[in-house]
Amino acid sequence: MRAAVIGAGIGGLTVAAALDADGHEVVIYERRDEPAAVGAGLTLFENAFAALDAVGLGDRVRKVSSDAITRMRAGQRLPSGDWLVSMPPAMVPLTRTLHRSELHRTLVEALPSDSLRLHRSAEVGRGGEPAVTVDGRLERFDLVIAADGLRSDSRTRLGLDRGVRYAGYTAWRGVTAVSMTVDEASETWGAGRIFGIVPLPDDRVYWFATESTSAGRVAEDEREAVRGRFAEWHPPILACIDATPADAVLRHDIYDLARLPASFARGRTALLGDAAHGMTPNLGQGAGQAIEDAAALVLLLRRAGRDGDVEAALERYSALRRRRTRAIWSQSRLMGKVSQASSPLGVRLRNGLLRAAPPAAAARAARRMQRWQQP
Repeated sequence: MRAAVIGAGIGGLTVAAALDADGHEVVIYERRDEPAAVGAGLTLFENAFAALDAVGLGDRVRKVSSDAITRMRAGQRLPSGDWLVSMPPAMVPLTRTLHRSELHRTLVEALPSDSLRLHRSAEVGRGGEPAVTVDGRLERFDLVIAADGLRSDSRTRLGLDRGVRYAGYTAWRGVTAVSMTVDEASETWGAGRIFGIVPLPDDRVYWFATESTSAGRVAEDEREAVRGRFAEWHPPILACIDATPADAVLRHDIYDLARLPASFARGRTALLGDAAHGMTPNLGQGAGQAIEDAAALVLLLRRAGRDGDVEAALERYSALRRRRTRAIWSQSRLMGKVSQASSPLGVRLRNGLLRAAPPAAAARAARRMQRWQQP
């Protein structure tokens, strides 16, 4: 089978590498000049590795990731440093962290060198026919996979777009330029602000910060902007910011899909990753769900066989993945509203609920969400 993948993000590269390993001819179109990762660090949970293992990519990703986070205390803290929820290492779900750029490099290396076409804008056919238009030329395939992100042109052309929604907060992200010793993996929740600390494999730290604010705001120096907002919070927050080069601090307003598409497939064209179910980052499942998509699609096509009914496989893919991702998309949106609470009453209610929640119950809930079943 000949397949086209539009978008060389995590989901697109995963599905392309897995299809290639199954003997299919795959072409990936990426509009950028290189498939560099936009982002800093990344957390992958048990479900992502179950999916990667199912398509033979798990060990590759383990080699560039670390499970050090599972041996650390984890949970939510207050700006003073006091813990709201604290889980000892034994309760922390199976988790690995890595540089997003390392994951991209590893997936690209799993592909034939001639399969990735950079600086190419590819358009899907409006009716879901398995063809793409590239540089004004129509190219036909047996399958087209649109993994072109939250603001997917493919989703619009397929008539499946239902809009995007500003989540109400902006986010900064960075990775320290030097090694730092941390003994925790935490999110600190203040009034309308969050700061997260995540250890990476090379003893550097990935950090992120959020603030509830209107969309479109920017600062001349984003590191100074985030530094000013969190300067009085507990250590090592300020040290993490100061250890990050000013030009390496990223800032993005947070959006998700206003509503999920009615289907993740049309004809022989499938939506995958953020193009299908772009969600807020509050549960850390964006990349994991894209990887699940890729594995589910590959396994369903494998079951259909080389001469099987591709459209039936895509219909099954859509039904399974829409059900799974809809639950996580809505939970992530709810978690964003709770965690970004900014009114005094909202903060008190949120903190009281967190303190009352048994850590073991929170760990069990996380494990349920992070359980993936093969289709």
